[in-house]
Amino acid sequence: MNKTITPSPVIIEQKWYVIDAEKQRLGRLACEIAKILRGKKKPTYTPHLDTGDFIIVINAEKIEVTGRKSHQKLYRRHSGRPGGMKVETFEKLLKRIPERIIEKAVKGMLPKNTLGRQLFTKLKVYAGPSHPHQAQKPEKLILNTIPNGDR
Repeated sequence: MNKTITPSPVIIEQKWYVIDAEKQRLGRLACEIAKILRGKKKPTYTPHLDTGDFIIVINAEKIEVTGRKSHQKLYRRHSGRPGGMKVETFEKLLKRIPERIIEKAVKGMLPKNTLGRQLFTKLKVYAGPSHPHQAQKPEKLILNTIPNGDR
């Protein structure tokens, strides 16, 4: 008889990866990061458990978007007070807080429940080329998010 095996915390091995966002496409990079955070690329993947790895993204200020998205893509936030809606373009947010762009893209691709919020805490994004997670001995992960025709 076939049985589904739920991995125990002993079996679940969580690694740390460093991804360089320089000259990467935003949406494609966010999709790959979300898959790694969920653990979908592992044989121990279980939809209701946190089986994914930790991700460190560096050079968030050098992320790219195609077309006119840098002028047209809008990021909205609300203070909760009447008339408290703030709207800003991709360009302005990239100059002000470049980390937030990748964080919002990845968060939108994670489940909208307690598991998604737990997975999101395993994402660390930094604007520059350095990060404070050397003690975790992260492995460099190379993702190619640029289609062959655009090189």
